[in-house]
Amino acid sequence: MKKFLPILLLAFVSLFIFSCDNSDDNNNNNPVDNDTVGTAFDITPTFTRSSDNLYQYSDAFNSPLVQSDVVLIYLQTGLTNNNSPIWRLLPYTFFTTNNVAVDYSFDFSKFDIGINVNSTLNLSTNPTYYTNKRFRVVILPANTGKNAKNANAKNVAAPVDYNDYYSVIKYYNIDESKIKTRN
Repeated sequence: MKKFLPILLLAFVSLFIFSCDNSDDNNNNNPVDNDTVGTAFDITPTFTRSSDNLYQYSDAFNSPLVQSDVVLIYLQTGLTNNNSPIWRLLPYTFFTTNNVAVDYSFDFSKFDIGINVNSTLNLSTNPTYYTNKRFRVVILPANTGKNAKNANAKNVAAPVDYNDYYSVIKYYNIDESKIKTRN
């Protein structure tokens, strides 16, 4: 019996160690799935004219996204006093000095993204609204725990304010120093 007790104790400890494995980080105690990481890249697109009032850009991903991934696109609208970029989540509407709306929107699939610039203003004669614009494309894992599971439920708070770019990169542990510009 004295030899059986240490073996039983060793088996119990081994079972405990293996049952504490956190290889799937997506659980109720940790709402971020650390096996899937958020990524980001910058683009300065060359838009194609679809009409005088609509310019479009599309770009394919290097490899298809996971079906549950989500894409957010931010437009850099300026700089702060200390030269930090100011990011606005698309869709975003900019109003000109004549109070004419210029709409920036996007769509995505698991294969590509599309960005649109649309206005009642003749954009062909006003290229400043679609040239030399910097966008940040952020790809996020969609299944982030309790809130993602209840995405259709009313009054369920998002795990992060997606309008606040800096909250998003903090929440998804995106290292800004590693964000590259893609051509």
